[in-house]
Amino acid sequence: MGYVIKHCGILILAAGSSSRMGKPKQLLAFEGTTLLAHVAKIARNSKLHPVVVVLGANEELIKNSLDVSQLIVVTNENWQEGMASSIVKGITFIKEKYPEVDGIIIAVGDQPHINETQLHQLLEAQNKMRLPIAACSYAGVIGTPALFHQTVFPELMTLKGDIGAKKIIEKRIQDVVTINFDKGIIDIDTEKEYQDLLKNQKC
Repeated sequence: MGYVIKHCGILILAAGSSSRMGKPKQLLAFEGTTLLAHVAKIARNSKLHPVVVVLGANEELIKNSLDVSQLIVVTNENWQEGMASSIVKGITFIKEKYPEVDGIIIAVGDQPHINETQLHQLLEAQNKMRLPIAACSYAGVIGTPALFHQTVFPELMTLKGDIGAKKIIEKRIQDVVTINFDKGIIDIDTEKEYQDLLKNQKC
């Protein structure tokens, strides 16, 4: 039988304070909008529902830059505890408000090259292999975006600190089907990484 997902939502983690950047990276200009709004638009265009964005640091500022009419914004008051607290907050919210959701794609707000194709490839790979986890593979890393069947939700909700879902992916590698996402290695944490991104866009 394996694991079947009939109703998949998307959880975008964007609550961090961008300490290495020195300014909110969620608001960096990208593709005619902001970095986070770009990721949120991709998620919306995938037609998966709900799309939940977890905000924390600089919440009001960031919320004003998003088209919240098509997103659900959740506040993580404990964002300083790290990424795990945003995963817990997001999954708790989805389970409560959307009990029909039996799979969640966890994405992050600073992977500029995410696209709808990967989101659907994750679902297709999971559907084909019937494993509880599907994740992206890049540069020897397996990580986000990553899809989790509801049987993994309790484990995700035990995460603590600044450790994301990668910990569970690594621990349960035999339960993971992967898809290639070479540009997934690019995320934006520093000013240099942002400038490199802009330079490559012009090429």
